[in-house]
Amino acid sequence: MFTKLRIQNFKSWADTGEFQMAPLTGFFGTNSSGKTAILQFLLMLKQTVESSDRNRILHLGGDQYSYVDLGTTYDISHRHQLPEKIKFSFQWIPKLISQSGVEVIAQVHGHNNYLGNDKIYGITFTRYKLNSSIEFNSEIDIDRDQIDINFFKYLFNSQDGQNYSLGIQQENNKKYSNSYSLLTDGFSSTELRIFSKLSIKNFKNYGLDRREFAGLTLAYEDLFQNTYYLAPLREYPKRTYLWSGERPQNVGNRGELAVAALLASRKKDPEVEFLVAKALKELGLIHSFRVNPIAENRRDYEILVQRSPNSAEVLITDVGFGVSQVLPILVLCYYAPKGATLIFEQPEIHLHPSVQAGLADIFIEVIKTRNIQIIIESHSEHLLRRLQRRMAEEKDGFTNEDAALYFCKMDNQGDSELVPLEIDTYGNICNYPEGFFGDEMGDLVAMTEAAINRQMNVGA
Repeated sequence: MFTKLRIQNFKSWADTGEFQMAPLTGFFGTNSSGKTAILQFLLMLKQTVESSDRNRILHLGGDQYSYVDLGTTYDISHRHQLPEKIKFSFQWIPKLISQSGVEVIAQVHGHNNYLGNDKIYGITFTRYKLNSSIEFNSEIDIDRDQIDINFFKYLFNSQDGQNYSLGIQQENNKKYSNSYSLLTDGFSSTELRIFSKLSIKNFKNYGLDRREFAGLTLAYEDLFQNTYYLAPLREYPKRTYLWSGERPQNVGNRGELAVAALLASRKKDPEVEFLVAKALKELGLIHSFRVNPIAENRRDYEILVQRSPNSAEVLITDVGFGVSQVLPILVLCYYAPKGATLIFEQPEIHLHPSVQAGLADIFIEVIKTRNIQIIIESHSEHLLRRLQRRMAEEKDGFTNEDAALYFCKMDNQGDSELVPLEIDTYGNICNYPEGFFGDEMGDLVAMTEAAINRQMNVGA
């Protein structure tokens, strides 16, 4: 789970400042205020991790496997200034979804040719004895058609509370030369002697290509490989869906794999389909839901829904559009592995206000029962109000400590600013931003004044 993030010199952000992230992290604000850019930065790091090119420092997208297409270095640099330095840092708590533990430094035995009988023993993070989160800092030089690492480093604590850092630094006066030296702090003289003998190579923007340091790289990759994204514009519903037995890792950027994920879950986790149907009913969208094979031994399936207890069962294409739009959100919430991070961009699109509010309850449930982190970018006042209400009620143990909510705005120079929403234990926003969701009170006052003026004119 991400716990802190800071981004500098990326798109409209000169500097987000370091901000906290919580099990539910939300970004609100006007259009083109920088909300999406924060999500895009995380997606850029994710698609870099998943790129097959180990020499690619940042994957800006543009291919069929991309989550986001960011264009060129000119497009991602703040105010389109080149050359530029993109700086970022984030902190996370390893969930170890695909590993039994995070071994930061593997056990290394000295070799007689340079260490005699000296030995160094590894520093190990485990699921139960982790003393702290891991922090990653990086600075990347970008120019026209050129991206290079200035430095990156990992910061962490051992089980005995000792602070360490490990990374690489570009050697002096060797820009774009791929020549680096090792950055270390907190290690003993024996450990440093071993490190000095190692030939260090990096890959991508985070990797130390040494078996001894593989644990840090794996922890970084585990974080982003278990971060899942759903775009705001989702696929239209279909009358039939093809499934050949594959098990997708996610529901697809536009929800195109949601039905395949549901069918695949029947063997591994049958509860997923039940929970999705239950959520659809609780949201008030339908009475019943099922994915049905059209014929035996065929790959064709259809989604049948019943709007009310006494209504006819019909295809998903023949009910309101909102059902098909919320379906991928629900499937991802229950299909993603426990401990994953989910990024939703405008999850409320095409949904009735009551359903938007109901989504907040779904998010709270999966945060609490599945240890999921949810990051949203939203314009929904209804979703926010429900979150505030649940904080006041402390429903399912949900409090203001479980949410980190932000308002994004843009100044006159075109730079984005991040305003943390100060929420008390009763769900009240203590620093409600001006124009947060438009001027509702102003509209009501203007409407009342207009009505009075018209009535006075009629009377005259």
